[in-house]
Amino acid sequence: MADFRYGPVELYLVGLEGDRPSPATIAALADLLEGGLFRLLDFVIVSKSALGEVTVTEIEDETDEYGFGGIELAEIGIAGDEDIAELAELIEPGTSAAVVALELVFARNLAAKLAASGGVVLSTERIPAPVVNAIMDLADEA
Repeated sequence: MADFRYGPVELYLVGLEGDRPSPATIAALADLLEGGLFRLLDFVIVSKSALGEVTVTEIEDETDEYGFGGIELAEIGIAGDEDIAELAELIEPGTSAAVVALELVFARNLAAKLAASGGVVLSTERIPAPVVNAIMDLADEA
């Protein structure tokens, strides 16, 4: 079996109210990580001025200042400059967002077994929770 150090990674762009994550956002992230199914690899704050100028803040050395407490970032820099620049285009002027890289630890074993058996993932698609819930609500009403 192939020995993978990491499972698949998902990048999220999360809009923020203000220029930093709220304590509730940090608490939700901590709860998610506590279960061991996910690992936080990177967390970058991207702010766009009213004129469209982009500021990127890597919080690796400032985790306490941003309220992360005991939450550790496993692999700083996995969200590369190109990823951040592409995602920054989605941020409205005068607002901020966080680029969050989460490793899907639960999928590492599956990825290793697929690779060892010669399997190749040809595509993957995530259906956002609001879409799934709207579809299920419509099905329940029918």
